[in-house]
Amino acid sequence: MTGRIDVHSHLLPGVDDGCKTLEESLACARVLVENGYTNSFCTPHIWASHPANNVTNIPRMTATLQNHLDANGIALKLSPGGEINIQPDIFRTDADEVVTYAMARKYALIDLWAAELPDFFTTNVKWLQSLGLTVILAHPERMRAIQDKPDLADDLAAMHVLLQGNLQCFADPPRSHTRRTAELFLEEDRYFMIGSDLHGLDTLPIRMEGLKRVTEAVDKAKLRELTWENPKKLLPQKP
Repeated sequence: MTGRIDVHSHLLPGVDDGCKTLEESLACARVLVENGYTNSFCTPHIWASHPANNVTNIPRMTATLQNHLDANGIALKLSPGGEINIQPDIFRTDADEVVTYAMARKYALIDLWAAELPDFFTTNVKWLQSLGLTVILAHPERMRAIQDKPDLADDLAAMHVLLQGNLQCFADPPRSHTRRTAELFLEEDRYFMIGSDLHGLDTLPIRMEGLKRVTEAVDKAKLRELTWENPKKLLPQKP
């Protein structure tokens, strides 16, 4: 690993609302490599409507895509993962079926879309943490509850929830809620890491523009921390 690690991508073809075909996945991978990425996590949506996206199938699908990348000379190393949508009854999930980064049972990526932070959010975060997992909230700047009350980031920090920024938000219109919140959190050093959250080839230009803006906003050490040092902690650590 010598370059950036994308911690959030819908790169697997045909499994959610991300890349639709293998060809699109390969094209997206090429763009990542061109922009300095050497590694990427495949994090398909973990929704009840997508039961095939589970701890058994995601590593298999990731390995299959890796074989295609290798066969096409695309120097991107893939790792499995998933983006868990927080619902009221997620704690009913079998603990062994919780999708984590690299299936290493250390870090779990979650998302939530809400105008207000619901009570079940805390309940489910504490359940995930009881399994020994560090919880990372994807793109908090896209959640209306946090856009309206950025100080909720203090509550999340008190709950030991880490934050993952979305590259697109840094390239959204200057006065948009997403960009305003993303830039604020970057300035306040709220983010643990930043990911592309790519959903297909047409979604990449704005995300790479966001990467450029982050690169201009922070020093090299902070950029490395957000795109490599902290992301590599998600990979299984050698003894």
